[in-house]
Amino acid sequence: MRVLFLLLLLANAGFFAWSRLSPRETAADPAPLARQIEPENAAAVPPPPTVSLKCIEWGSFTLADAAQAEKALEPLALGPRLAQRRIEETAGWWVFIPSQTNRQGALRKAAELKGLGIGDYFIMQEEGPLRWSLSLGVFRTEEAAQARLAALREQGVRTAQVGQRETAVPKVWLQVSGVDPALERQLAKVARQMNGSELRSCP
Repeated sequence: MRVLFLLLLLANAGFFAWSRLSPRETAADPAPLARQIEPENAAAVPPPPTVSLKCIEWGSFTLADAAQAEKALEPLALGPRLAQRRIEETAGWWVFIPSQTNRQGALRKAAELKGLGIGDYFIMQEEGPLRWSLSLGVFRTEEAAQARLAALREQGVRTAQVGQRETAVPKVWLQVSGVDPALERQLAKVARQMNGSELRSCP
């Protein structure tokens, strides 16, 4: 019996030593994330594409035309992204109806314009060769003036013409911020509704 007891004691001691020295298969992985994703592979994943946003301005408009342009933009629901930039521009060209000799003649011509649905005009009353002529718009470029004249021709105005005239006039540019390519296409579509206007990047 004494021999059997010693054998059992030695067997238990051997099992204990073996269990302490053998590697544990259930040990936790000290760096599971590093084993799942190799650093070099993670760096190779391209970032998601970004949309380039910019500021676009539309103009230039007289104070009266600016209100009409803002109304044309209402369907786009621009909210706080829409702002005004007011400046004074030197206009080198204008569209006008020559002098009507006297006030009565100018008023008759103005009534004809109203009958054609044209309300954006101004009777020149200052002394000089332009007195009693009717201004139908002043523009920075001849191309813009010619576009305005073409639109008036379509409305039935036959006596208007384009001429050179250096004068400083207050103008408004409508600025839209946060413009992506899709919105820029929408703005271009709206801008085509107003002859003589242009879209460009904000200064």
